[in-house]
Amino acid sequence: MASSPTFSKVSLLLLVSLSFSYATSGFNHEHAYPPQSQAEMLTRNLNLFPKDPVNIIKGDFDSFVPGKIVEKKFSLLGHSGPSIQHLGHHAGHYSLPHSKAARMFYFFFESRNNKDDPVVIWLTGGPGCGSELALFYENGPFHIANNLSLTWNDYGWDQASNILFVDQPTGTGFSYSSDDSDIRHDEASISNDLYDFLQEFFKAHPKFVKNDFYITGESYAGHYIPALASRIIQGNKENQGIYINLKGLAIGNGATNPAIQYQAYPDFALDNKIITKANYDEINKLIPDCEQAAKTCETQGGQSCAIAFNTCQKIFYHILDFAPGINVSNHLKNITFLLLLNCLIKMVKFSLLIALC
Repeated sequence: MASSPTFSKVSLLLLVSLSFSYATSGFNHEHAYPPQSQAEMLTRNLNLFPKDPVNIIKGDFDSFVPGKIVEKKFSLLGHSGPSIQHLGHHAGHYSLPHSKAARMFYFFFESRNNKDDPVVIWLTGGPGCGSELALFYENGPFHIANNLSLTWNDYGWDQASNILFVDQPTGTGFSYSSDDSDIRHDEASISNDLYDFLQEFFKAHPKFVKNDFYITGESYAGHYIPALASRIIQGNKENQGIYINLKGLAIGNGATNPAIQYQAYPDFALDNKIITKANYDEINKLIPDCEQAAKTCETQGGQSCAIAFNTCQKIFYHILDFAPGINVSNHLKNITFLLLLNCLIKMVKFSLLIALC
C-alpha cells in the first residue's frame, strides 16, 4: 500500500468525526448558528486535527515529513472497468517556498483520454473544506461502492482533463504547517500560496506545463478562483516562474456576494414551489439584517464576518425548515439524512480497510 499508516488513520478519524457532526447538527435552523456554526464544525471535521481550528504540527516537524517534496503513487483497493494500475495517479505534499513550513496536500489524476488534455485544478469551498468529498462523491475518477471497492465515475472529469484536487488554504484537510504564521487570513495570501503550489507542481510534472490550464471549484471557491486567476496573470506578466497557460475558469454555485445572493434564495425557492407565499413573506423579513451584517463585514472584517455568516444563514435554514429533506444541490431530488450518513459511513469503512492493508 503506497499511502502511509498516518495518512490512513487520519482519514478514518476525520470521516468518523464528520459523520458525528452531521448526526448531531441536524437541519433545523434553530441549531444552525451557535457561537461555533455548523459550517465551522463541518470544515474542522474535514481536517487532520478536527479539534483544532487549523492543522498545526507540534513537536519534531522534520521527522513528521522527511524531505522538501513528498509525492507518491497510491494503490487502490478494487476496481471495475479499465485497469486502475494504468491510471496516472499521485498523492502527496508540496512545500511552499515562501512559507515558513507549509505543506500543501493534493491528489492528481492524469487524463484517461489524452495526456494533452487540459490541466484542471479543483478548489472546494468552505472556506476551509478539503477536496476529498469532491473527489469521491462529485467529479473525481471514482466512487465508493457498497462493497467498499472503487468504481469508475462515469462522469469523472479525468475523462477529459488532468485534474488536481487540492486541500487549501494551509491548515485545511491534509495540508498543514508547524508555524502559525503560515495560516492565511486574506485572499491575496491564499492565492500566493496556490501560485507557489502550482509552480512546485509543474516543476515536478514538466510534461504538463504547455497544456491548457483551467481553475474550477464550488461554493466559497467563488472567492478563491478569481484571486488565483489574477495571481497567475500577474506571475505570467512579470516572468516570476513557470508560465502557466491559463485559459479560463469555472465557478459552480459560487459564493461571491452574500448581500446579493442570500436575498435571492427566497425568490428561487418560491419560483420553484419549494416554499409557499406565506413562507416567502416570513423569510424575507430576515433580509435587511443580512444586508446590514454583510456591509459591516466588508468594512470591519474579523469576527463581524462570522456574525454576518450566521445572520445570513438564517435565511437558508428557514427555507430548509419549510422544505425538509430537500437536496440543496439539486432541488429536483430529495435526500434523506440516512442516505447522507450512509455515504459517509462507506467512506469511514473504506478508510479503515486502507489502514489495515
